[in-house]
Amino acid sequence: MTVRNLDHLFRPASIALIGASRKPMSIGAVVARNLFNSGFDGPILPVSPTERAVEGVLAYRSVEDLPIVPDLAVICTAPDGVAAAVTQLGARGTRAAIVISDRFSRDAQEAMLQAARPHQMRILGPNSLGAMVPGRGLNASMGHVTPHKGDVALVAQSSMVVTSIIDWATARGIGFSHLVSLGEKADVDFGDMIDYLASDGGTRAILLYIESINDARKFMSAARSAARQKPVIVVKASRSPEAQQAAASHTGALAVSDAVYDAAFRRAGILRVQDLDELFDAVGTLATGVPIVGDRLAILTNGGGMGVIATDSLIQAGGRLAAFDAGTQTRLDTAFGAADGGRGNPLRIGGDATPKRYADALAALLEDTGNDAILVLHCPSALSDSAATAAAVVEAIRKHPGRRHPVLTSWVGDATAGEARRLFAANRIPTYDTPGHAVRAFMHLVQYRRNQDLLMETPPSVPDAFQPDGITVQKLIARAIAEKREWLTEVEAKRVLAAYGIPVVDTRRAESPEEAERAAQAIGGPVALKVLSPDITHKSDVGGVALHLTDGAEVRAEAEAMLARVRAAAPEARIEGFTVQEMAVRPDAYELIVGMTENALFGPVLLFGEGGIGVEVVEDYALALPPLNVKLAGELMGRTRIWRQLQGYRSRPAVDLDAVAATLNKISQLVVDFPEVAELDVNPLLADQEGVLALDARIKVAVPALPGARRLAIRPYPKALESDVRIKDGRQFLVRPILPEDEPLVHGMFARMTPEDIRLRFFAPMKRLSHQAAARLTQIDYDREMGLVAVGPDPATGETIMYGVVRIAADPDNQRAEYAVMVLSEMKGQGLGFQLMNKILDYARSRGIRQVYGEVLRENITMLGMCRRLGFVRRENLDEPGVVEVCIDLTKDLG
Repeated sequence: MTVRNLDHLFRPASIALIGASRKPMSIGAVVARNLFNSGFDGPILPVSPTERAVEGVLAYRSVEDLPIVPDLAVICTAPDGVAAAVTQLGARGTRAAIVISDRFSRDAQEAMLQAARPHQMRILGPNSLGAMVPGRGLNASMGHVTPHKGDVALVAQSSMVVTSIIDWATARGIGFSHLVSLGEKADVDFGDMIDYLASDGGTRAILLYIESINDARKFMSAARSAARQKPVIVVKASRSPEAQQAAASHTGALAVSDAVYDAAFRRAGILRVQDLDELFDAVGTLATGVPIVGDRLAILTNGGGMGVIATDSLIQAGGRLAAFDAGTQTRLDTAFGAADGGRGNPLRIGGDATPKRYADALAALLEDTGNDAILVLHCPSALSDSAATAAAVVEAIRKHPGRRHPVLTSWVGDATAGEARRLFAANRIPTYDTPGHAVRAFMHLVQYRRNQDLLMETPPSVPDAFQPDGITVQKLIARAIAEKREWLTEVEAKRVLAAYGIPVVDTRRAESPEEAERAAQAIGGPVALKVLSPDITHKSDVGGVALHLTDGAEVRAEAEAMLARVRAAAPEARIEGFTVQEMAVRPDAYELIVGMTENALFGPVLLFGEGGIGVEVVEDYALALPPLNVKLAGELMGRTRIWRQLQGYRSRPAVDLDAVAATLNKISQLVVDFPEVAELDVNPLLADQEGVLALDARIKVAVPALPGARRLAIRPYPKALESDVRIKDGRQFLVRPILPEDEPLVHGMFARMTPEDIRLRFFAPMKRLSHQAAARLTQIDYDREMGLVAVGPDPATGETIMYGVVRIAADPDNQRAEYAVMVLSEMKGQGLGFQLMNKILDYARSRGIRQVYGEVLRENITMLGMCRRLGFVRRENLDEPGVVEVCIDLTKDLG
């Protein structure tokens, strides 16, 4: 379940309180007090076998005695009685319950869920503080304070976190649209709440306090969808290094759980902050609604020292000082005189700065093209009126309603700054106690923009499309599993990489020093010799690696010595022989690491960073969730320190970054294609201007716990949906799922459509399709949406073009899906649209979707006729007379 029946939970018309009480400080008494005294305008029905009345309202002895069916029940009874209460409520027709009760055994919790399932009854809790919707007067909680009404929603697991945030926010006048304590998350979880709040018109931003997530794919789908619509900000508890677990490979050791959460939040487009102060700072900043395009900050200040502090904070956080453009310098010289020469950033306007001087300087910076945001600082001074200066800043901003810059303020001090802060708050201008907090808020904007870009930016096409040799990989993996081996040999691992188009160094297996000698002679030139053992993870640690061996005799002698060293250092290890590999001579190459490990929650996680034997010490790496594309691979690389070196410096040439990105994509595809790959480690991966070369590789295999792509937190490209279609004139097209890289094809198709066909499809004339609209069509979540495109060559140019596209978007419950279809105007009458619709309906049936519907202009006779032939039923739209709704019930042909 997802959002089904959640309206009964947060928008109930009536409420029953099971376990209502008058006993002071009891749960039933506290919840009753909150329910009856928060302004709820519907009936509240106390249920208690012992109380005659609660809060002055007549109590009922049992659920059966209730005169009406309550939309929502709040349950405060002992755990062993909850399942029976849920059974009775469900039978009466109640569809949602908040279970405040705690100390549930596993059996009691399962009994509660089993009682709820037949009635599709939603359960919040158990061990929940409750839920509050201040705008509806709903306070079904144990909260100690009634929160203010607002447009920010908070969802947390911990009851105490919710009460602390209410206390904190109330003192600061911050209000909420919803406050929800999930408790044990037996039913309603973070994914459900994100889906619900994303569509709630009264919620401007969603705040999450997360300790754990139940269903990674559900969470990722919900978060990615919500983040396209409104800010989603998260505090994640349990960041400590104690969560790190050692693993057999470098990758497993580096990919600690908290870093995986970071990667997941980034991929979902949501912003992670560290604490509650930062959480609400981020909300205030993002609430400006002014889009930010970069990380260049202009600082305006009357105090040089505070400007320096702000600059230090900015640089340490990864931001940049803006460089004012020539026009801004001219305006500043006109306003303040040219005697001072060029004016730098921070822009210091003197301890005696008047309100007008602030306003004039800010006006110039608001017109400046060299900055992305402005921080206005003010230090208390006997020569400057704090409140009047704040009023001048507010007025200067008001005079630039179409400004492109967010403006942040920090009035330093306490007593003298209070009035200014109140003025900024009243005008929805973000203000912060210290310059450091203000800079941190600016970097929230920067990181949020970067995360949004990942959701909306079209990746370039893959530079070197490849066809992997999956049969070879399957045979290697199957043999290892049949032999009950966890790890492929180095030679086998390199064969897997080679099968996916990743260059590997020539490597041969030798079972004895004599065979190693012959292998070296066959390779010719310098070689590396390594011990081959399934029990030795890091060969260098036991003297199991020798480099730059020049001939066969030296290899044989070193192999004999290596055997003695390894047996002394690891006497229990099984030694199967050696590997002999060509010694790669690439003096300008960097040593990188590319890997993958399995996370218990998010499934496969990819790793990229600086490699070599000191990888754990250097700890320069970044993580990402598969599947990747070129853009995501580049973003992953850009989050490492070595990234700047890879772009070249001084006499050292830049690395072939396309080759590195392609390698990441190929590893990602390998992980998607073969769920048996449980861990992978390519270290070092040499990278220079000539490309990449894998020197060493380790691959762990196992029978997967989940089949196929189900183990991935993000559903990958569903290649099985690819097929061919032939139209009436004999032409054949490839029909496949849509890709983010298809945005240029969508724009090309739109350009070839007639204005009338565009109007019929989009219900309004459109001259062009915006990037945001095209990205929304192409960058879809395959777990909730599907788009199928028909592509083929242009008869005139031979270039690939898009001839048709059909898509469905399902509701979070996967019950109903809305369709849209469009074919090139020149394709009318060829049957392409009909075939695309049949394919998308077949797909909807396979996903268990019950209904597919769409809205069609009444004058679109062609579309209405096709829908009639497909079995859609036509319904009149009373709200929009010119629009007809068509709907098909897909359950009728299931038998």
